[in-house]
Amino acid sequence: MAGDEAYRPLLLQEKPYFDGCSGCLVERRKAASKGAPKKEFALIAFMVLCNALPISSIFPFIYFMVRDFGIAKADTQIATYAGYIGSSLMVGRFLSSTLWGILADRYGRKPTIIVGTASIFVFNTIFGFSTNFWIALASRFSLGLVNGMLGPVRAYASEICTEEYQALGLSLVGTMWGLGLVIGPAIGGYLAQPSDKYPSLFSSGSLFDRFPYALPCLCISAISFLGLPLSFLLPETIHTHKGVSNSSAKRKQISNKKSNSVEEKKDGDSDIVELSGFHEAKRPLWRNWGMVAAISIYSLWGLHDMAYSEIFSLWCVSPETYGGLGLTTSDVGNILSAAGAALLVFQLFVFAPLANRFGAIQIIRVPIVMTLPLVAVYPLIARLDGVSLWIAIIPAACIKNVLSLCIITGLFILINNSAPTKQRGFVNGISMTCMSLFKAIGPASAGVVFSWAEGRMDASFLPGMWMVFFLLDIVVVIILAATFEPMLPRSLLQPVQEESERSEPSTKDAELQRAASFTF
Repeated sequence: MAGDEAYRPLLLQEKPYFDGCSGCLVERRKAASKGAPKKEFALIAFMVLCNALPISSIFPFIYFMVRDFGIAKADTQIATYAGYIGSSLMVGRFLSSTLWGILADRYGRKPTIIVGTASIFVFNTIFGFSTNFWIALASRFSLGLVNGMLGPVRAYASEICTEEYQALGLSLVGTMWGLGLVIGPAIGGYLAQPSDKYPSLFSSGSLFDRFPYALPCLCISAISFLGLPLSFLLPETIHTHKGVSNSSAKRKQISNKKSNSVEEKKDGDSDIVELSGFHEAKRPLWRNWGMVAAISIYSLWGLHDMAYSEIFSLWCVSPETYGGLGLTTSDVGNILSAAGAALLVFQLFVFAPLANRFGAIQIIRVPIVMTLPLVAVYPLIARLDGVSLWIAIIPAACIKNVLSLCIITGLFILINNSAPTKQRGFVNGISMTCMSLFKAIGPASAGVVFSWAEGRMDASFLPGMWMVFFLLDIVVVIILAATFEPMLPRSLLQPVQEESERSEPSTKDAELQRAASFTF
């Protein structure tokens, strides 16, 4: 039997597993399992939901919260300050996301997820009890700075399962983000200002009358508090072993006889193994054009998407005299929840077949084209009223969310395809850093543009909201141009070749493996 094993193809031999290594334990489970890791997928889903809720929940009430702070000297300036609060979380993410990605590659995905979940409970609660603009701004910034879990979660979703379920894992991240877009606005819209909406339950002078935006934030903090102990149940996917196991050393000897891809050098009593092709893993990531292109498009779309979210909410609640719809927080919550529900259904039942049929690049490009005319007609919707307004605004919001989902999830696939598994935490951290910078620019610039547009209602060229939505479309045109070759290579349709596919991974020194993860 030993002789037979020596003559089996190297990559078909049983992989070595190291005792005490959590990553090896996950690999063993994956090899023994024939289905998707349902428990781990469920835990990932809940973590993503916890992360999405504090972002989406503030849109229905942020306009009124800033108004109550009294920092704006005129109504036309409220949108500007609301944009600053919306941007502050993304500024924090921009400053820390790459560091969190590096830490996730070195110390594991699990600690990053635990810290991120705890930060939601702490800083989202502080935000709800903010008594002035500066406390609200600082709490949102701190939440973005400390919560760096989204990038590692995306890497984790593709590592916890076998290759055939990786698309499902990444799709699950988008699905739960979509569910957050249903629940978050509903919580924010229905529970903000509870003493005005439910006076029989929350009397004048009560806690939630003095802090009218605390109740929705407390509900979201309670959900994240439940997620904190659940995050400890996640198995770690990062390998922690140092040195080479006996089975690995044996296979190294076989490899010397059967393959020229491994060269072994003696240095004292220790073996140093060099793999042909290992130098490819050392190639600086900035020279990986596929990764750079995918992250650039992802960042630009993040700017558009965040600016749109800010503008849409401000547009819904702003007075009709300024080109707005004059709706209430509950109305906005209803619209955003309906849009999120449509997104969730589409993600669960439609997106995967479309992505498999047309590929990630087409599933990005076609929705970008469809976004252009949709955004252009928004100012016309403001001329409607009554039932006709609701018939127009809800489908428009649903379609916009679905298109955005296709683009974002498709970009998730391209970004993960651009790097090997051991670098995905770092690459996703970089993508979160870049995206956060552009998402920070989005609300702040959107708030300024919105306030400026409200002051030019009588302009001869693109008056009022026409200018706002025109500028959103300009960004979409730039993104569309970037989806064609040579800007976006078609090679991203397939995952990058893993090092294990070129040579035997078990003979690689663990320290070299870890160092390669941080080459940039």
